[in-house]
Amino acid sequence: MFFSCVNSKKEVQDFLADKNLPIGKAKNTNHVYKDSGRVTSRLITPLLLDFSNRKQHPYNEFPKGIKIVSIGKNGKDSTTITGNYALTYSKTEVSEIRGNVVIINHSDNSKLETNQLFWDQKEAYFFTEDGFRLTTPESVINGFGFESKQDLSQFVAKDITGDIEVKQKEI
Repeated sequence: MFFSCVNSKKEVQDFLADKNLPIGKAKNTNHVYKDSGRVTSRLITPLLLDFSNRKQHPYNEFPKGIKIVSIGKNGKDSTTITGNYALTYSKTEVSEIRGNVVIINHSDNSKLETNQLFWDQKEAYFFTEDGFRLTTPESVINGFGFESKQDLSQFVAKDITGDIEVKQKEI
């Protein structure tokens, strides 16, 4: 015996959206992003839930953690981002990463640790209002509230404590 249904793809997507179910699920994902044939980053996650069927705010959820490795033009890892949970909104290209968030800039050996981080991928910009620890070869900075470029350069640290080495420019 054979059975089939006559529901359209749109009807199935609408049903899944109404029930708050993902349209797709991927396990042990290792996604490689390329630009002009050059690998620019890798996304590694044990579980990806695809909610791109949402009309207002389509998103992807990473309930078991995420690791993103950006690769510089020299072919070496330049920045690594890890966290226990993440949401990525496709329309705004803003991601929220939560739980033991660690960002490492391999080029200058700096590391940011926080519990919650927002990442504006269009602007290549990180920000948090949560507590953070920034470790560089010169200093360790603790505080609440942090903003920086995606490579942890040109940062604004708020409500800070710690020893900070400042280099003075000659005029």
